[in-house]
Amino acid sequence: MIVKAIPTNIITGFLGVGKTSLIKQLLKTKPEGETWAVLVNEFGEVGIDAGLMDASDSGVQIREVAGGCMCCAAGVPTQVAINQLIARAKPDRLLIEPTGLGHPNEIIKVLSAPHYHNVISLRSTLCLIDARKLRDERYRGHDNFIQQLQVADVIVTTKTDLYPEFEAAQGGQLADELIEYLNELQLSHTLVLEHSASQELSASLLESLRQPRRQFAKTSSSKSAAFKPISSSSSLLRLTADTIGQQGIFAGDASRQGFRFDARGIVRKHNQGEGCFSCGWVFEPMQEFDFDKLLQFIAMQTQANSMLLRLKAVMITSDGIAGINWSDGDMAVTELDDSLDSRLEMIATQEMNWDEVEQALIGCLVV
Repeated sequence: MIVKAIPTNIITGFLGVGKTSLIKQLLKTKPEGETWAVLVNEFGEVGIDAGLMDASDSGVQIREVAGGCMCCAAGVPTQVAINQLIARAKPDRLLIEPTGLGHPNEIIKVLSAPHYHNVISLRSTLCLIDARKLRDERYRGHDNFIQQLQVADVIVTTKTDLYPEFEAAQGGQLADELIEYLNELQLSHTLVLEHSASQELSASLLESLRQPRRQFAKTSSSKSAAFKPISSSSSLLRLTADTIGQQGIFAGDASRQGFRFDARGIVRKHNQGEGCFSCGWVFEPMQEFDFDKLLQFIAMQTQANSMLLRLKAVMITSDGIAGINWSDGDMAVTELDDSLDSRLEMIATQEMNWDEVEQALIGCLVV
């Protein structure tokens, strides 16, 4: 039984901006004795972010909605996921990480519905932004990128430890460009904080998370702002079974997501939308990768394919379990404690030769 409404933050931002890294840092601030829950949505079909978070604390419950944008399906997938997570975890705090290609405005609408008023206490929405992306029209002109900033109570500039070299080469104008861009979007009133994964979370950032949500998303004329509720004749139970059950609301292992390994012990899944394409692979746990070959494979893919936006992986390797997170030239490799299988996913702005990529990836297996 819920005694008081659960403080809930939405942490949004475009692909590769560092949402998962920030959440990992936030989880370290969890008071002893409390239970925190994290709901993660991924654009790709195989689900990797929960593995990258590697929560070993029994007081942290992490669940995924893989295979698209949970905020775009009339709100029902979001409600089912939240209701199940609350029922199972009974959390003291809830963090929601939408996909970087998602529309957080729709999640906010769902969480603001009357039937959640006594269940969820919606706190500040954070939008993370890597200000270097403002010089790339793939980001600056992307509708989702803009909406994520518009719904934010707090905008957090991330990866600032990488700015000095970049700003020095560009005349130190990055901060001014960010301010100018926010002014263009009429967001000059929004609180802007600075953070990088190498820093401790600032008192200002932690305090901002505790504040109640006070802004309402601006109306957008773009197609992503459209919100079409399901008709009254639709069956919530049927939609849940047909849509959520097939995707695997709680992605934790391959069988629960309906994966069927082929004779090689491999699953391959595709997704597309919002002008992007993803391909992901899952390998049975007995398959082990050569760590050095895997890094060479990633270097080859990221250097040769200019359309590649993201590469994420949790891999069982000869040197242990590796969590890999690459975006726009920045790569982090961490050692993880455990993994049920090996998973790798790539997101690109164009279809790639996935058969060729797959053969190169298989070539990294220990034989």
